[in-house]
Amino acid sequence: MEWTIWAGFAAGLLISTVTAPVGVSGAVFLLPVQLSVLGVPSPAVTPTNLLFNVVAGPGALWRYRRDGALRGPLARRLVAWTLPGVTAGAAIRVFALPGPGVFRLLVAAFLLPLGAWLCWRTLRPARKPTDAAEPSSPALAALALTVGVVGGIYGIGGGSLLGPILAARGMPMPRIAPATLAATFTTSIAGAAAYAVLALASRGPVAPDWWLGLACGLGGLIGGYLGAHLQSHLPETALRLLLGTLAAALGVLYAAQALS
Repeated sequence: MEWTIWAGFAAGLLISTVTAPVGVSGAVFLLPVQLSVLGVPSPAVTPTNLLFNVVAGPGALWRYRRDGALRGPLARRLVAWTLPGVTAGAAIRVFALPGPGVFRLLVAAFLLPLGAWLCWRTLRPARKPTDAAEPSSPALAALALTVGVVGGIYGIGGGSLLGPILAARGMPMPRIAPATLAATFTTSIAGAAAYAVLALASRGPVAPDWWLGLACGLGGLIGGYLGAHLQSHLPETALRLLLGTLAAALGVLYAAQALS
């Protein structure tokens, strides 16, 4: 329906504008909109969300690259280890977690602790210096691989997990945000491709909703650029609290729906 295309575009635009400054593509918040408002079936909602990341990602990344914020090895290390994880997560999502009830419980289990953690870390920030070093290579590899698996299952690139974890170590957001968005973009390409292949070997709605994913992504492309441009002008504390509260509220909603 035509209204779903425009609604998807508007949702992608608004969500990406708010989330891009903290290194999150917005897919974690767009997915419940696709499920409940736009009526995308499960598990097709996951590759549709990954398609959103693929289309929306270049907006914020181009702005960060223009500002010189993509320099450094952090982005390369995150990409190298999230890529195999997201492929494994896609297979788990299609063959082990196809039911909407189980998937809603997974959404709730992911969003509730994420939202609580975001709020807690904002109100009680880590006492480490702002130039704190990134995790060791083995720790970063394990973290990125795990986040990649979760991202492949949930239909996100992983920035909404990687960002808070790295921020909790005391790393500054201007360093984290470009790296996590780069990892989100590249893993989403791999995840979307994995779902396209898996759709050939499985029954049910596994392929993405192409038109809706493109519409959401175009909105996210514009919103991501605007959000990256506004990063230095936005109050980080208020923005993190907003993201944490929204994530926790969505988690409660989906837990109630799954258990009802």
